[in-house]
Amino acid sequence: MDQALLRSLTPSVLAVLVRRGADFAAAEDAVQDALVEAVRIWPADPPRDPKGWLITVAWRRFLDTARADAARRRREDVVDTEPTPGPTSGVDDTLALYFLCAHPSLTPSSAVALTLRAVGGLTTRQIAQAYLVPEATMAQRISRAKRTVSTVRFDQPGDVTTVLRVLYLVFNEGYTGAVDLAAEAIRLTRQLAVAIDHPEVAGLLALMLLHHARRASRTAPDGSLVPLAEQDRSRWDTTAIAEGVGVLQAALARDRLGEFQAQAAIAALHADAPTAEETDWVQIVEWYDELARLTDSPVVRLNRAVAVGAADGARAGLAALAALDDSLPRYTAVAAYLHERAGDLTTAARLYAEAARKAANLAERDHLTRQAARLNDHRRR
Repeated sequence: MDQALLRSLTPSVLAVLVRRGADFAAAEDAVQDALVEAVRIWPADPPRDPKGWLITVAWRRFLDTARADAARRRREDVVDTEPTPGPTSGVDDTLALYFLCAHPSLTPSSAVALTLRAVGGLTTRQIAQAYLVPEATMAQRISRAKRTVSTVRFDQPGDVTTVLRVLYLVFNEGYTGAVDLAAEAIRLTRQLAVAIDHPEVAGLLALMLLHHARRASRTAPDGSLVPLAEQDRSRWDTTAIAEGVGVLQAALARDRLGEFQAQAAIAALHADAPTAEETDWVQIVEWYDELARLTDSPVVRLNRAVAVGAADGARAGLAALAALDDSLPRYTAVAAYLHERAGDLTTAARLYAEAARKAANLAERDHLTRQAARLNDHRRR
């Protein structure tokens, strides 16, 4: 069973059901039923047209549910015929579905969470981690969003700002390796850049290209993480870097700075440095200042502390870090890194071990554990 094929077809099938009159929550349930049926049937009897098969089965499930629910009788009068089985349109509905999920009846945060869950394929836990909230809180938020959109028609698609936020978070999940969605996020952002002349769309595309260009060097053959300073820069995709820088320069020239352009500028400075030692950290700190002004994000200020430590010395970085909430994700890992740079190896080793226990994924936990072991071995010599 090709799970990747099923995942790639899900957004288009869901979009078809919504366009034909299904409310979002019922359409999502029907599509999930069709996917379960596909897993059961396809290995022995694969269809000639997988997308058409899924649409037909999902639509039948939706109609069965609609007929069984008296509250949906009026909708049944409108959508009482099945779509004709057979080949379907090759048009990609995924980006349109992103806009539909960003419905004006939802708050931006709820719209993002719903889209990540229904279209992006992320788990509730992954979305909660992206938002820095407990998993139970995010589960409630998604449930409320589903209830809200189940009573409205999708004739007022959401705005581009919310869609950009969704694409950014989907890319981040793919980039960290938790879900392989980075390339799909880039593809959709390219489509959006063609459709909408907006400097922040260009900024997001540039940011994705610049980060994705380093992907091959981010892990060692054994799967362990390789920090930016230790990456083999000869493995970076120079074509993607050149494209990202070009897209960013065109966006910045319009003098409508936004957070994605600022992030892309930071990524471009890293990509432009021939070696880690030649990185222009002073300019990176200046861009983090702009980004903090635009977003007032504690995570941005955490990353800025690292940059300050590289530009002005570890003690300056620790002073910047001291002004932040120590419950922030990766706060302890940053503290460990800065203490190591300051020469306090005992504290750094303890903090690396503590950060490993708090790590969100196994790769990060393994990396931090290795850092703690390295410093402990150094101290024993």
